[in-house]
Amino acid sequence: MEPKVYVQNVVASARLNHEIDLDAIVKAFPNVEYTPEVFPGLVFKLKRPKSSILIFRNGKMVCTGAKSERDALRAVRKAVKELRKAGIVISGKPEITITNIVATIDLGEVGIDIEKAAYEFREGYMYEPDQFPGAVYRMQEPKVTFLIFSSGKLVCAGAKTEEDVYKAVKKIRNILEEKNLMYKP
Repeated sequence: MEPKVYVQNVVASARLNHEIDLDAIVKAFPNVEYTPEVFPGLVFKLKRPKSSILIFRNGKMVCTGAKSERDALRAVRKAVKELRKAGIVISGKPEITITNIVATIDLGEVGIDIEKAAYEFREGYMYEPDQFPGAVYRMQEPKVTFLIFSSGKLVCAGAKTEEDVYKAVKKIRNILEEKNLMYKP
């Protein structure tokens, strides 16, 4: 059975090469969240694609909550378009970079012997059951981090592309099979 991969969150950072008037955004969009004494960024929420854009005075933006790379890019562009439409001065196009993709993975009806895996993996594997019920595996290529649970569920974080998520999942599944670490519960 093929693993089921679900992208849970795509984080993108964007940069405008000028400052942004956050007070003007608050006046134009009363629903934004902005408490500068607590956090320096303004939270601009979008319904479609569902995401939140943190906007900072220095022109930096961070999009969180998107479910795909495409949605993260669309969200930033849509926020910029809405700000311009409201009269907020934004010049040029934002430089957008995907900084993190988090996905959950279900390997199906299998368990993983994460204790045995601690002996089978040579590097990048950490399992401390007194601290956390899962193991942490830092894969070098593609560069991602997995949380591995005995239930056959995984979390993959740190990918920069969805393609890297799928490559990493295929690779971890092959490693688990080769080292005979999966079993039918």
